[in-house]
Amino acid sequence: MQTLSAGQYIKHFLYGCGVITQSDPNRTTVDFDVHGIKQFVTSLMVVEPAEGVPPKRPRTRRIKKVLPAQASPVPMPGAK
Repeated sequence: MQTLSAGQYIKHFLYGCGVITQSDPNRTTVDFDVHGIKQFVTSLMVVEPAEGVPPKRPRTRRIKKVLPAQASPVPMPGAK
């Protein structure tokens, strides 16, 4: 089995071209151009190196969470 490294551009017979995002002896995760992220058993995966460079992917935008304003503590009746 060939060694697979993160960032390598590969071609799969069913899903097309993609970039390896994570790989170890048991599992390999690939982010395909059209089909998204798929996970494979490394020993059973059949891929070949793809020609060219992977297309630029848009970065996901993070939405900043807005915390509600803290209310001032209200004294409980009968509390000292």
